[in-house]
Amino acid sequence: MGKLFGTDGVRGIANKDLSPDLAYKLGRIGGYFLTKGKKRPKMVVGMDTRISGDMLEGALSSGLNSAGVDVLYLGILPTPAVACMIKILDADGGVMITASHNPVEYNGIKFFNEKGLKLTDEVENSIEEYILNNLDIDFFPVSGEVGRKIRIENPVRRYMDFLKDTIDVDLKGLRIAVDCGNGAAYKAAPELLQELGAQVYVIHNDPNGININVDCGSTKPEEIQKLVLETGADAGLSFDGDADRLIAADENGNIVDGDHVLAICGAHMKEKGQLKNNTVVGTVMSNMGLDLCLKDKNINIIKTKVGDRYVLEEMFKGGYSIGGEQSGHIIFLDYNTTGDGLLTAIQLLSVMKEKNTKLSKLAGIMKVMPQILVNAHVSEDKKKLYLEDEVIKNKIKEIENHFHGNGRVLIRPSGTEPLVRVMIEGENQEELDSYANELAELIEERLQ
Repeated sequence: MGKLFGTDGVRGIANKDLSPDLAYKLGRIGGYFLTKGKKRPKMVVGMDTRISGDMLEGALSSGLNSAGVDVLYLGILPTPAVACMIKILDADGGVMITASHNPVEYNGIKFFNEKGLKLTDEVENSIEEYILNNLDIDFFPVSGEVGRKIRIENPVRRYMDFLKDTIDVDLKGLRIAVDCGNGAAYKAAPELLQELGAQVYVIHNDPNGININVDCGSTKPEEIQKLVLETGADAGLSFDGDADRLIAADENGNIVDGDHVLAICGAHMKEKGQLKNNTVVGTVMSNMGLDLCLKDKNINIIKTKVGDRYVLEEMFKGGYSIGGEQSGHIIFLDYNTTGDGLLTAIQLLSVMKEKNTKLSKLAGIMKVMPQILVNAHVSEDKKKLYLEDEVIKNKIKEIENHFHGNGRVLIRPSGTEPLVRVMIEGENQEELDSYANELAELIEERLQ
């Protein structure tokens, strides 16, 4: 991971870490590397509802224009809509200005190439090298070669039309509760569901620039649980700030997370002959209940490192059609190249409608295994040595042998803190708590 680009673009506190000057350089140098050699290149630019979006968009677009790139300005809309609009508008790439589920003081700049994919490490490293070394590209278009900013008419409408074409049923008769998180889906989510025939109860759809993700959205699922119970809805949908993920709730207010969605949609796709290579892609953090559910349905599961970019890489490599994370990033690769909360929502609702079945019953095909996560505080320089310590390895083996295949231990170092995360799954919560704390204490003792 570089010093500027993280796993999801460049992110930091707006006007401090992520300054207009940096946004300008990212636009100028990033735009050049993404479009060099193309005649009259164009890139789409969108953003979420953060107050800093206008400031950063102005700087970024100026940088793109200075590299001879026309900006097709989309305004406020979800991250997956940017990836989608690249294809619809035949653009040479795109940029989304968002910090997703993070607090309002943060913002980020996320690039996509002409295929709607996140940039390769090589391209990110090239952009980073120029910026961190205070270099500039030797390209100064003048006169008619300077880029322009072109405002695209009603991109949300185009995105909603694209989404509608991914299902072949309407949602008439369904009552849907929606929490927009005061983010990028505030307009598209309720309008799309209403146009598909659902009765919609919506909250947190009045963004003011500073209320994005504040006590609402997918990181505060209690809000959607409460709304479902208050309205008697058939399902609840909760989106994060840029609407690239979904956390749902069934009619009883129980959470339906990304693992449940993979189980429900994966099984349904298999029934319809649409599950490519009979495989679902998850991550190492996917609940063991998903493994057991898919095994029961004779469906394979492949697990990647945590992060939707790794899920996507595996999906491309194996030619798979669905993958995602417990957090609600679900990729339907037949339709889009990124996690898409709204696409996930209507795919899930269409299964409910086609099967004429309550969401609780659909989610019931997967039994969630109890899970506990404990952080072990260790030395920064020793946090990756846990697999080399024989005492720790033997303790892990002892715990896993006790489970007889009905539990597991997952240990992984934090990418940003001096921590080793201890995650244990099994059938007995009390037992898990005891084992996890015992193992965390041992790791702390051995890796100080």
